[in-house]
Amino acid sequence: MTDLPTAVFLSGGGTTLKNLIRVRDAGQLPIDLKLVISSNPKAGGLNIAQAAGIPTRVVRKRDYPGDDAYRAAMFDPCREACVQLVVMAGFLKHVLIPDDYVGRVLNIHPSLIPSFCGPGMYGQRVHQAALDKGVKVSGCTVHLVDNHYDNGPIVLQRTCPVLEDDTAETLAARVFEQECIAFPDAIRQFVARQAS
Repeated sequence: MTDLPTAVFLSGGGTTLKNLIRVRDAGQLPIDLKLVISSNPKAGGLNIAQAAGIPTRVVRKRDYPGDDAYRAAMFDPCREACVQLVVMAGFLKHVLIPDDYVGRVLNIHPSLIPSFCGPGMYGQRVHQAALDKGVKVSGCTVHLVDNHYDNGPIVLQRTCPVLEDDTAETLAARVFEQECIAFPDAIRQFVARQAS
C-alpha cells in the first residue's frame, strides 16, 4: 500500500507536526507529507517542515477578500499536490471545507469535545477552562472537520486524569501525551478505510 498524500495546516510551534514526522519515520504512519500550510509566517512549524524537506506555504486569512477566496488559497495547493488527507495540527483559523475535501480533513482538539471548545478555545485557554470548571478527567478529541468550530463527527478520544495540583501547563503536557497517540491512531484508521 502506498503512503497517503497528506497536507498539514498549522499556526504555531509545530509540536504535532513533529510528532507525526517522528511516527512516520518509525514506519508506523503510512502518510506522505506533501505540504505544510501555515496561517502565520513566524510559525515554528514551518522550520520543522523545512528541516524535514516538506514544502511549505504561508496563507494569511487577512490577505483574502472573503471566505471563498481564502478556502481556495488553502485547498488549491492541496489539489495541486494530489493531497487526499488534510490534518489540522494546531491550526487556529476558520476555513470552509470544499466539497471535494468533506470527510478528508481531521483536526485534533485538546479537550473532550463538546467540552471546552469553539471560537477562542485553543492552547492554554482550554486547559485553564478545564481547571476552572474542576473537571477530574480531560483529554483530546480527533474529529472530522466541517464548517463549524470544533464540530464534525468524532473519530476518537483519549483521556487523562486532572490532578489536584495541575496548572494549565502541566495539564497541557499530559493531554499532549495523549494527542501524540490519538492523532496517529486516527490517521491510521482513515488510511485503512481508504484502502478497504
